[in-house]
Amino acid sequence: MTPLIDLAELGSVGGFFALRGAPAHGSGARPLAQAYAAPVSGTDPLTFRVRKVAQRLGAPEDRIAVSVAQLGLAARLWSVALGSAALFGRVPDLDPARLAWDADGSSPDDLWLTGVRPLPGDAASVRDVVQYGHLAPLAEALRARYRISAGLLWGNAGSALAGAARELSGWAARSGRPEVGERALALADELFAHPDLRTTGTLRGTAFRRRSCCLYYRCPDGGLCGDCCFDRPPRRSSPEAPSG
Repeated sequence: MTPLIDLAELGSVGGFFALRGAPAHGSGARPLAQAYAAPVSGTDPLTFRVRKVAQRLGAPEDRIAVSVAQLGLAARLWSVALGSAALFGRVPDLDPARLAWDADGSSPDDLWLTGVRPLPGDAASVRDVVQYGHLAPLAEALRARYRISAGLLWGNAGSALAGAARELSGWAARSGRPEVGERALALADELFAHPDLRTTGTLRGTAFRRRSCCLYYRCPDGGLCGDCCFDRPPRRSSPEAPSG
C-alpha cells in the first residue's frame, strides 16, 4: 500500500510545515506559476509581497525586503517537502501550477495545494520539487524585477534548508521519533551536495553557518540571524555585505 502524506501530522511539526487543501473561491491565493511568470506591476504577487515586507520591516532598500520575502517562501517550500520526505517517505507534487500562494498571508495560511499526489521521498525528488520547481524560477523572477545577487538568494535557500532540517530534528527528538530527525539530516546532506547549495555555507549536524548575509541587519530594528556569516553587524559605512 502506498504511504499517504498526512497533512495534519505534517503541520504538527510547526507552522512552516503546514500545507492546506485547495483554496476557497475568492481567496487571494494564486498559483505560484503565475507569480513567477507575472509581468512587473504593483499588483503582481511578488511585487506585492516585497512591498508588504518592506513596510513591515521599515527596510531602507528594496533588496532587503526582496531577500527576506524570498527567504520566507524558501523556508516554507523546503519545510513542506523535507518534512513529508522525513515523516512519510513521500513528497507531495508541488507543481507551481497547482500550488497556490497567498502573498498577503503568512504560515500556516499561505500555501494551498490542489490535490496531494505523492512522489518518491528521496533527495532527488525533493530537489526536483523545491530547488528546480520553485527556487530557480523564483530567483529568476526576482532578479528580473530587482537588483539582487544570485549568490544572496541561494544563500537564503541554503539557510532555509538547514533551518527546516533543524526544526524537524528538534521535533523528532521531542516526539520520540529519532528516525525522522535522522532522515531529515541525511536528506539535507544530500541536497547540500548540489553546486548551487554546496557553497552557501557549512552544515554540521543541525548547525549551519552561511557564507552570505540576508541583509536583515540593515533594517532599523534588525540584527544578525543565528547562522549569519558575521559575528557582529558591520558598520553601515562598510563595504556591501557579501552575497555568497
